[in-house]
Amino acid sequence: MSDLRLESPAFDDGERIPDRYGYTEDDVNPPLRIESVPDGAESLVLIVDDPDAMEPAGKIWDHWLVWNIAPGTSEIPENWAAEDAMEGQNDYGEHGYGGPNPPDREHTYRFRLYALDTTLPLSSAADKNELEDEMMGQLLANTRLEGTYAP
Repeated sequence: MSDLRLESPAFDDGERIPDRYGYTEDDVNPPLRIESVPDGAESLVLIVDDPDAMEPAGKIWDHWLVWNIAPGTSEIPENWAAEDAMEGQNDYGEHGYGGPNPPDREHTYRFRLYALDTTLPLSSAADKNELEDEMMGQLLANTRLEGTYAP
């Protein structure tokens, strides 16, 4: 595995995600920086979810599913329009980014980045289970950035 890295100039790993990125605020994705994509990568996948939603929602809440991101991508700007990638449906029933919106207490949000040795033949109707199934056996590297958000 490579030293694939994902960072944000808006918050440090494990720190609070600024309010403006929340679902009931500006609801725009935070800027992200990608470094050390391994040689041989054909695409990147970004999954943003909330494992702390299990108790109030009964499931891990999916906030953003993006695949077939070009491997040469070094920055995902704030409020990114993923025109050259595919975005799946989040658990708000929308395509694209849906910001943090914890109903009960502070939650931790995972920004997981994967480098794959292929592109994925999925339509935008795909959900996280289909995305993860299609990624099986294609992984070159992965990394994670976490942030917290409170109501």
